[in-house]
Amino acid sequence: MIPGIGDNSGMSLEITEDLIARQSPEAQAMIRLLIEQNAQLKKRIEALEARLSKTSRNSSKPPSSGHPHAKPEPQKKTKSKRKRGGQFGHQQFERSLIPASECAAVIPCRPVECRGCGKALRGMDSEPLRQQVWDVEIRPVVTEYQQHRLTCRGCGIATCGTLPATVTGRTGPVLASLLVLMTSWFRVSRRKAAMFSSDICQVPCSGGHVSDLEARATAALQPVYNELAQALPEQPNLAIDETPFKRGTVKTWLWTFVATSFTVFVLRPTRKAVVLTSTIGGDFPGSINCDRAKMYFQHEVLQWCWAHLKRDFQSLVDSPDNQLKRLGHDLLRETKKLFIEYAKCRDGTITYATLKRNLQPVRRKVEALLLRGFGTGTHGMCKELYTHKEHLWTFLRDPHVEPTNNAAERSLRHGVIWRKLSFGTQSERGDRFVETMLTIIETCRKQERNVLQFVTQIIGQASPTKSLLT
Repeated sequence: MIPGIGDNSGMSLEITEDLIARQSPEAQAMIRLLIEQNAQLKKRIEALEARLSKTSRNSSKPPSSGHPHAKPEPQKKTKSKRKRGGQFGHQQFERSLIPASECAAVIPCRPVECRGCGKALRGMDSEPLRQQVWDVEIRPVVTEYQQHRLTCRGCGIATCGTLPATVTGRTGPVLASLLVLMTSWFRVSRRKAAMFSSDICQVPCSGGHVSDLEARATAALQPVYNELAQALPEQPNLAIDETPFKRGTVKTWLWTFVATSFTVFVLRPTRKAVVLTSTIGGDFPGSINCDRAKMYFQHEVLQWCWAHLKRDFQSLVDSPDNQLKRLGHDLLRETKKLFIEYAKCRDGTITYATLKRNLQPVRRKVEALLLRGFGTGTHGMCKELYTHKEHLWTFLRDPHVEPTNNAAERSLRHGVIWRKLSFGTQSERGDRFVETMLTIIETCRKQERNVLQFVTQIIGQASPTKSLLT
């Protein structure tokens, strides 16, 4: 029996050797050619359908790869009976009162007459009800530097006074930092940042001047950036990830290296392992949280991200093969147990020793399932995971290692949105600005520092001495 040729309606014609033998030699050759082409087309259709079914939910594709207006797939969840808004018992946000001595003005509001009988009231309340109204006054502060030229009475040579080392342009450090953070932290275009300076702050500005301020900020912050980058090889654990970026028409890659107390970004024209070697060294002794990309294989201690694995297991569930579906469901069940136990350890409900003990059955079950998929040849992913199964459980050998790479993915989110809004950079100078500002912003966020205050202090110093290494 030879496979038949089917159509879109699901009907197929069974072609037997008897049927072919009754045809002329030319017809036999044509029939066999059509059968072969039909088999090739079926394989191609299956491969294309598999690619179309890949989403950020069942593969390593980032959420940003989807269309911004695409509706998410409906999830089977029971509708909550809670009303919208803040729930009972949630932590309330309140603006704390500052001392009255720090207020610009204190205005007493005394009642003139009694609201009951109408008689005049006198005196003061020792503990009045206090309500503070916060506002902002935006006005330019202009400082003029007058450079005097004085002529020597002895030799007749004129000498002009020099500006202080902190004066590097016509825009002060506060406004310069504000405009630079607008284009980086708040992802505003240079033109709109210039409009903010001109229309709101009443300081004339142009888009080109904002670009010059970006270069000025990059140069001033470069020593701080270099200090953090040089400290990366000494860290015991790093979460690393990368995402596509652009410089003009050239594709580049934005890398993030997340340490415990700081984060470093590098923008390079390649995704190869040479970036890891040049940034943290080829013999990095610490552990690395990452996905299963091949460039990380040069390092010995890896923790593969279980959030990525969960999506890969979901792809097995979405497969039309029932054997793969069963394998995917079994792996997802154990993955859910892993996350539940780790959440208990993270919030202090159980100790790290208890976590290791509770996950031993999960580990044995996962490895048995991977061996089953590897042994039956159902999926190549199982072969890779079982062969390198030590990379799945590094977090059970080191309490400082997390089972996911979420820290690196969260830090990249700002860069991904920046790329989508700005369409990347246009020059080498733009690359250095992106990696420097992302490093400073993300590190200040991790250390709960005021970003504007830090950048202003660095730009306003002749020789920056502040550090972000804690």
